[in-house]
Amino acid sequence: MSELETITIETGEKPDAAVIWLHGLGANGHDFVPIVEQLPLPDELAIRFIFPHAPIRPITINQGYAMPGWYDLYSLDKGGKEDREGIIDTSQTISQLCQAQQALGINSQRIILAGFSQGGAIALHCGLRYHDKLAGIMALSTYLCLPETLTQELSPHAISTPIFMAHGRQDDVLTFDFGTSSKETLNANSIHVNWHAYNMAHSVCPEEIVDIGNWIVSCLSS
Repeated sequence: MSELETITIETGEKPDAAVIWLHGLGANGHDFVPIVEQLPLPDELAIRFIFPHAPIRPITINQGYAMPGWYDLYSLDKGGKEDREGIIDTSQTISQLCQAQQALGINSQRIILAGFSQGGAIALHCGLRYHDKLAGIMALSTYLCLPETLTQELSPHAISTPIFMAHGRQDDVLTFDFGTSSKETLNANSIHVNWHAYNMAHSVCPEEIVDIGNWIVSCLSS
């Protein structure tokens, strides 16, 4: 995958932390930009928010229609075929984004990988395998892709990395059990999940935004 175009927002001068936030299928980096100013963040916390745009690609589940996507999606059947090559390729590209922030002087333990839906699946896949310790992984309305490779590919840092997962009880795109079963798989690998359920569909709600902000502060204040 070629270098991604991104949107960058900084909440203060000389940021010493970064949040790399991946949008869902069919959206783009602008999708979560408005949430930054809604987060309950203290003025003294200078964060660089990075919102990458996924490349345009044909999506099988949508009759091959080309749209922004982190990987191809064949179906939403549990245990169905997954775009292993696309997932791994994108995960490596997001790892490079993390490394670029480290090269700019931000410690890996001040970097949060975040994502919604398909973007959340990549945040989990990449973050759980990242070679350096991250500040946290945030996975919203999503699922664990390629779960069969998790145990052998887990980073030694994954067990101690804070993970925020949230899902809507009324989600009709990725049903609630996508989230709960993914959480259970992580728990079975000794990975603790800060789990949140909300009365919402495949979206983000105001209560969740407050919880996200508080969690980001907790990850970057330790």
